[in-house]
Amino acid sequence: MAPGRWRQGRRLLRALLLVALLGPAAAFSSSFYSPGEPRSSVRVLCGSNWSLVLQGQWMLEFYAPWCPACRQLEPTWESFAKESERLGIAVGKVDVTQEPGLSGRFFVTTLPTIYHANDGVFRRYRGSRTLEDLQGYILERKWEAVEPVAGWKSPSSIMMHGMAGLFHFSGWIRQIHNYLTGTLGVHVWVSYAIFILATLLIGLLLGLVLVLISDCLCPAKSKHLAGTPEEAISKENAALEEPDEAARLSADEAADVNDLSDGEDAANSSADESEEDLALGKESGGEETEDLSEQPVAESETESTVRQRKSQGAEKEL
Repeated sequence: MAPGRWRQGRRLLRALLLVALLGPAAAFSSSFYSPGEPRSSVRVLCGSNWSLVLQGQWMLEFYAPWCPACRQLEPTWESFAKESERLGIAVGKVDVTQEPGLSGRFFVTTLPTIYHANDGVFRRYRGSRTLEDLQGYILERKWEAVEPVAGWKSPSSIMMHGMAGLFHFSGWIRQIHNYLTGTLGVHVWVSYAIFILATLLIGLLLGLVLVLISDCLCPAKSKHLAGTPEEAISKENAALEEPDEAARLSADEAADVNDLSDGEDAANSSADESEEDLALGKESGGEETEDLSEQPVAESETESTVRQRKSQGAEKEL
């Protein structure tokens, strides 16, 4: 009994290691086939080896075991994979129930979804799902006429990396919910309440972390400029002295205004006095001109009287 239990323990440990390292799809892909059953030509892709599609030419199918259309396509996809060597391509498939991260990376919204990849350039296949149409899509190079996926939506872009993480996180939540309701027997609404409380707590913690980071990167000015208590007291005294200085400045300004008004009055009075002096000067100048004009008239009168006397004296001598 001991050796049998030991072998079972080793098998269980090996399965757990495969799940941790390669993911559920890769870990249990070998259990899908018995030793006497022929292995499938379709390559199973998971989160650890999906980057293989970035090299070479691939046809990739996203399916789910519960999807009727996927089950109907399965034999055709197997036959298409057997012709992969002749066509020069690789054929793969992804179980979205086991790889939610990959379904988010390729933004799979309908099942089944088929992508064509050529050296990292992805195109969505929207043609018929018959074997002849799939082979003609490769042989006739019809994929060249299809517009490739935009760069920001490419599975290798940064945005799709984030989308893959989001889908992977949603898969974890679903597994935890199934564990709580299935294994532990917790009621569905209790499980929902647990998730709601966990969401609120995580939001509070993230908000606290963001506040701490913002305080470290951009400290507040009051904390940055706050000095010793003595400096704070001196700042308060300076703030109190500012109104007194403002009052003194207003008084000085009022005195300057009064001085300016007095100076203007003095200037006005001096201007009036100068105008009166000019008026008086003009009057005196007029009188002097009158005197000067009267002096020639008097001189001419004296000269005429002298001449008359001389003429009278000459007549008397004769």
